[in-house]
Amino acid sequence: MSPNLLDVENVNKIFTRGGLVSRRVNHAVNDVSFSLAADKPEVFTIIGESGSGKTTLAGMILNSVAPTSGRIMFRGRDLRDVRSRRDRLAFMSHVQAIFQNPFDAFNPLKRVDRYLFSAARRFTECRTTEAAAERADESLRKVGLSLAEIRGRYPHEMSGGQLQRVAIARALVSNPSLIVADEPVSMIDASLRMTVINLFKKLRDEIGVSIIYITHDLATAYYISDRLIIMQKGKVVEGGDARTVLAAPQHPYSIKLRQAVLSVDNAWRDDPFTDIIPAVAT
Repeated sequence: MSPNLLDVENVNKIFTRGGLVSRRVNHAVNDVSFSLAADKPEVFTIIGESGSGKTTLAGMILNSVAPTSGRIMFRGRDLRDVRSRRDRLAFMSHVQAIFQNPFDAFNPLKRVDRYLFSAARRFTECRTTEAAAERADESLRKVGLSLAEIRGRYPHEMSGGQLQRVAIARALVSNPSLIVADEPVSMIDASLRMTVINLFKKLRDEIGVSIIYITHDLATAYYISDRLIIMQKGKVVEGGDARTVLAAPQHPYSIKLRQAVLSVDNAWRDDPFTDIIPAVAT
């Protein structure tokens, strides 16, 4: 059995559209491999533009999309074997997702605290309202909120930053070991993005949660990531230590991505991200 938390082994995903005459094949994910250690929580970042395959890869890690070939192992178990309702709930309690738009994650007609109570009953041993409320409050306090602050409120009564923190709190209810965060700050006001980014670092350092951070934003990736891979048209074109790769990328695509975020004033510097990040992180 693998000692790793997650093993992605030569994973491919091919989508086929059309008939025999007009058949189109899209190789969305092409031979991707990486691992996350079980004993070393980290922020592992997947970088790529729209169409790079990063969201499809996230779906396979979450076991909502089946690989065409290759395999994904969580704590040594092939996700293809996670089929029964009981097994799927057990898997979901350990691997949680956070998505791009917090307003899409919540029904506008449903109070947000209901989502936390539901997660507590579904993924934990909480069976009473009091126990679910206690677990919800505990999770909310990890993201700088409390049940008293959000109780009875609807999504439209909260800011995007607050709602994304509630989404993170919901993911934390089950005490997961892995969170897959797909573009979690792209729909949040720029002034609130670093609040969420710093929260991910806190979850890694203080709670021991590993995070797969999916983004096209090299500046936040540089700030938060331990390791990363850069994807282009389904393939990993570069990977390794985050700051090493982003400070001196080697692949032409990686170089173009880096150049795209640099201003004219700092383009000549050896490590211009050191100038970008302090401004973002304040």
